[in-house]
Amino acid sequence: MPITTVGLDADDTLWHNETLFRLTHKRFVDLMSDCAEEATLESRLAEVEKRNLRLYGYGAKGFTLSMIETALELSGGKVSNRVISEILAAGRDLLAHPMEPLSGVEAAVATLAEQYRLVLITKGDLLHQEQKLAASGLGDHFAAVEIVSEKDADTYRRVFSRHGTGPEQAAMAGNSVRSDILPALEAGSYAALIPYPLVWAHEAAEAPTDHPRYAQLETLADMPAWLAHLEE
Repeated sequence: MPITTVGLDADDTLWHNETLFRLTHKRFVDLMSDCAEEATLESRLAEVEKRNLRLYGYGAKGFTLSMIETALELSGGKVSNRVISEILAAGRDLLAHPMEPLSGVEAAVATLAEQYRLVLITKGDLLHQEQKLAASGLGDHFAAVEIVSEKDADTYRRVFSRHGTGPEQAAMAGNSVRSDILPALEAGSYAALIPYPLVWAHEAAEAPTDHPRYAQLETLADMPAWLAHLEE
């Protein structure tokens, strides 16, 4: 069956995201350096983030709240107003950071949009993800945008049935094995991993290298050729 629909992840597939979060992590560690060692700060923040995902979801706002919560826990509630203010400022900077597509992404997205029904499928805060897409200049290439709370097989079945001809005639591309690859394959789609140098620990998973519908591509620019090869 021909591929009719292509789903693309947003963060770290179309534009930088994890790099910015890592820089904000570093600001938090520096701010809290008098309270705990770096390893302790990183470990506790990761625990709090994971615990809060079901409440806050993914994104900069939830991350900022988790930093504040971690600061309060590690300081026994004695963290200064100055540190809280600095954490809030770091969160605002994360939300307001200029958005620029990764190298080669604009041309690749334009090419894919000419040949397939293109759908953006991303997790994160609704308002922030919409703002990033608008700032990227890529929005007009997408036939649909789905900002979801989680990416699982049912998500891909629903999205590719709603905006395409079903998951079996769709391909998903992204940088997360856990969110972009494994559930898309489970739904019956093709899936292409486009690695980003940094991966959030929560998104780490083993790539299904022996799966017949899976491929690892160097960049998004390689996807049109891969899809064309699948249809030969």
